[in-house]
Amino acid sequence: MRTLICGSMAYDTIMVFHDHFKNHILPDQIHILNVSFLVPDMRREWGGCAGNIAYNMKLLGGEPVIMATVGDDFSPYADRLRQLGIEQGHIRHIPYTFTAQAFITTDLADNQITAFHPGAMNSAHHNEVGSAEGIRLGIVSPDGRQGMLDHARQFAEAGIPFIFDPGQGLPMFNGEELMDFVRQADYLTCNDYEAKLLQERTGHSLEHLARQVRALIVTLGGEGSRIYADGQVHEVPAAKAAAVVDPTGCGDAYRAGLMVGMHKGYDWPTCGRLAGLLGAIKIAHRGGQNHHFTWDEVADRFKAEYGYAL
Repeated sequence: MRTLICGSMAYDTIMVFHDHFKNHILPDQIHILNVSFLVPDMRREWGGCAGNIAYNMKLLGGEPVIMATVGDDFSPYADRLRQLGIEQGHIRHIPYTFTAQAFITTDLADNQITAFHPGAMNSAHHNEVGSAEGIRLGIVSPDGRQGMLDHARQFAEAGIPFIFDPGQGLPMFNGEELMDFVRQADYLTCNDYEAKLLQERTGHSLEHLARQVRALIVTLGGEGSRIYADGQVHEVPAAKAAAVVDPTGCGDAYRAGLMVGMHKGYDWPTCGRLAGLLGAIKIAHRGGQNHHFTWDEVADRFKAEYGYAL
């Protein structure tokens, strides 16, 4: 079950402003905007698509292999991965850079102002898929632009099945580049907003795109997901969440469950249900990696939720 996860490693610094942004921004003074927000609450979370996917996959008993680039400040994250038993042999340190990080300020209406620094992520192309051995499945998730282009090509040339998961990186590519990704990939995942943008950029319908890959998976938030595969469209119901606290990292949890299901040879409706269940577990916790579960706990909840055993 060795799965190569190409994507970002990042720190998320999340701050809460105990007021509303609108009370401190004068619309007629936007041209000279200069504001400062006092943020008494702040937390730092482990993040990045590759980190979140690997975390969930490891909890399910998978063997995630992260391929990413990180900066001089990565040591605490490296210690965490070591404690979790997640392989780090393909995480490359780029000297004199910071690990990618997002600085997110949220007000009392859940409006957000975010600044993202890619840092070492921009050097993702210095890693090569061929350097990882024994890989049976891969994923190209949001990362440095050139790294995503190179890793997709390298997976295809090596004959390793992989998922193209553009996520928030989708706007970096034009329609022709996106179609190249789709033609090289075996599987394609996106959420409903990204699916609309993908159709707009490529000029092709989801049905057309689905015919280019083995499966096209579209997540629909609280409505579940839709999987186009084998000439069919599988409507996958959403799992019930104990609470809706924070959607950060839910898509990554979904992808981890999807890939573990694929490794185990489950049919697509079962893969989608397992993936959705992980997303439901994650959304009840703040941050991308503060939830915990075992395979047995997931299996029990799966049977209770869907009426049949994994």
